[in-house]
This record gives sequence, structure tokens and C-alpha cells, in this order.
Amino acid sequence: MLGRWLTTLACTAAVWANASAQGLAPMPVMEEVPFITTPDNVTVSMLELAGVSAKDFVLDLGSGDGRIVITAARRFGARGVGVEIVPELVERSQRNAQAAGVADRAEFREQDLFKTDLTAASVITMYLLPAVNVQLRPALLRLKPGTRLVSHDWDMGEWTPDRSLTVEAPTKNIGREKLSQLHLWVVPAPAAGLWCGGAGLQWRLRQQFQMVQGQAGPATDLKALLGRMDASTLHLWAPGAQARAEWQTSPQGPTLRVVGASGAWGPWQGQTLRKASDDRCTG
Repeated sequence: MLGRWLTTLACTAAVWANASAQGLAPMPVMEEVPFITTPDNVTVSMLELAGVSAKDFVLDLGSGDGRIVITAARRFGARGVGVEIVPELVERSQRNAQAAGVADRAEFREQDLFKTDLTAASVITMYLLPAVNVQLRPALLRLKPGTRLVSHDWDMGEWTPDRSLTVEAPTKNIGREKLSQLHLWVVPAPAAGLWCGGAGLQWRLRQQFQMVQGQAGPATDLKALLGRMDASTLHLWAPGAQARAEWQTSPQGPTLRVVGASGAWGPWQGQTLRKASDDRCTG
């Protein structure tokens, strides 16, 4: 749900930035924009896009009247928390959860979303402004790999969604086309750095969100590669070769275990690579 306070926050920031650039003292922005509810069918589509099940903990940022968390609990059996800054809406959400019979699985808190602990969530839903999504992006990227993020209408700047779809929204109270755009991201594991394996194998990887590129092979014969991190699974490919590795954590640091390799990379099968602490592999 898109709230007055988020719109006012974004407008205020823009006005202050513009005024400061001109050496002026800006006037405070007091304009209020009505809340925009997510249509029920769009709510269901958001949760289906994230693959929500009874195993999930859903966190809705800017939860409004609570419909996303309540639907996640009632229809999908999940648990969840809605975070909302307007006290009256928090109270309404709590009443709605009681009426739906899911108050034991749907909690609502009056809280600033930027001060909310996101780490317990396996699914995070949002209907926020684009600038707010981008502000949240660093915190979202630090979440556990595999955490699913779904945004109604707005993207996250340069972070390309893993999947997007358009949903008809005949009851949507903004826009002429009565359509909603839904975007899904899956938090990728961090793969950037130098990874060292047996027999002199090295992977030098760079990463931008879920996309990976770099070089691999013996230190004396590194070949260019491209890749993609899907949650904790790293897919790498080069002409005539492919590999798949699972990212894991251990007391000694992160590892990449090769669980599939073909072509010229066939000998990598079963190797475990460890992240180097500096810019060279030892041993």
C-alpha cells in the first residue's frame, strides 16, 4: 500500500535538494496523497509470484489495511508481519486480522520501515515509491540468499527483476489502463572475489546484483566467463563449457561447491572453492 507519508517524504527530499542547490531556504512540503490500496486479485498475484507457502514468513512494508499479510495467512497458511506508520491503519489491520480468524499468524506494528529488522522474512512485499525502493536496496541485498522480494508497480533501479508480469486490476483506483505491474527479485548470494580450488583452479568473479562475469581456470590460463547467481546457485558458462556451483557458508568462510560441470570444465566436477582473503591463492 502506497502511503501519504512516503509521497510526502519523497517530495520533501526533492524540494530540499533543489532549494539547497540554489542556496534557498525551502518551504516544508505538507501535501497529502490518499492511500492507494492493492486490489485483492493483485494481492493474490503478488503472493503467488513469490511462491508463498505455509513455510514462509511474509513481511509487508507499508501494510496499510493489512490485506497482504492477512491474505498470506488465510489463503496460503503463512505467518507474517505488516509494518505501517499510520496508527489508525495498524488498528484497522489488527481488527481485520481478528475478523479473518488469523490474528495468531498476522501481526501489525506501527513502525518506520527503515528501522525495521528485515532478516526474519523469507518474503518481503512492497507498494512503495521508486526512490524508497532504491533506498531499501542495500539492506535487501544483505538478506539471506533466496529471500524473495515482490514490488507492486515500481522497480529497483538498475537491479533488474528476475521476473515481471502484468495483472489486470479493474478495481485499481489510479491509472487509466487498470493494470498492475508486479516485479520479483530473489536475493543473490555474494560471489564477487577470488575463489581458489584444487590443482590451481581459480575463479576471479565480479558481480552486479544477480549477474556475474570474470575469468576462470589455472592461474596461467584464465578464460573469460559469464554467469548468474540464482539465490545460492551460481551458473557459469563460456564457449563449450558450463558449470553449476552451490554457495554455502562455513566456519572457515564461504565456499562454492561445483555440483555440475561439462565440456572443458568437466574436470571441475566435485571441486570446492574457497574465497581468498586477499588477491592470491595459496597452497
